[in-house]
Amino acid sequence: MAFALAAVALAPGLALGSFLNVVAARVPLRRSIVRPPSACMSCGQEIRALDNIPLVSYFVLRGHCRNCRSRIPMVYPAVELITALLLAGCVLAFGLTAKAAIAAFFCAVLVAVSAIDLEHRIIPNRIVLPATVVVVVANTARDLSPEWALGALAASGFLFAAALAYPAGMGMGDVKLALLMGAALGKTVSVALMAGMLAAMIPGLFLIARHGAKARRPVFGARLSRRPLLGPRHPPRLLLDVALRRAAPVREADRWRGFGGNREVPPGRPASAEC
Repeated sequence: MAFALAAVALAPGLALGSFLNVVAARVPLRRSIVRPPSACMSCGQEIRALDNIPLVSYFVLRGHCRNCRSRIPMVYPAVELITALLLAGCVLAFGLTAKAAIAAFFCAVLVAVSAIDLEHRIIPNRIVLPATVVVVVANTARDLSPEWALGALAASGFLFAAALAYPAGMGMGDVKLALLMGAALGKTVSVALMAGMLAAMIPGLFLIARHGAKARRPVFGARLSRRPLLGPRHPPRLLLDVALRRAAPVREADRWRGFGGNREVPPGRPASAEC
């Protein structure tokens, strides 16, 4: 029964992933996520409903715009598929419960934040901070305990101290993301932070041993974050970052904004900005 429910959750997960693509493309540019409709950044043609079916349309169109045949970045179907799998995993783990809904919301925010961080090098306050409030309130309503608020404060405090000690290795966006992690994971956030550090450290040490100083360069054939490889990562976000970055080669990265209906590139935005 659980597997059947998880399978049913795949379809709404794909739809949610399609919406997250729009969020990731427009929020950093301070554009509405409702209007205008999505359009090709190469030719400006509005994307028709039949060409906007999550995952399916990408393969039907063979990864190209129907109108001008420009290439659609792989990051779009990647976001849709990852979101669907995460949503199905939440249902499989927790069933049709409030806990599953909160976990799905948390995962959706991680997907959107990872996609935005990939392209814009920012972790938007307008996503992370409201999401933290929602998760704290929802978890507290589900399980009346100070654990969720304390987890948020403890996780962000830990990363804030790390950021003060080593500013080049971590931005304040990670500190604010830790608020969300603590709100969602409660007392287990410490385990997630330690696992995230190890998950990032192992490949980082391997690269340093193999390539020396060159290990800090991007290694996933993508627009890798400018933060060092040894920065701590929450495991789900680490996996999302790797998957999304492998799906977005450098030559395709500039196409990211267009299929979300955003054709403008923000002038002069610093790479490490928070918004």
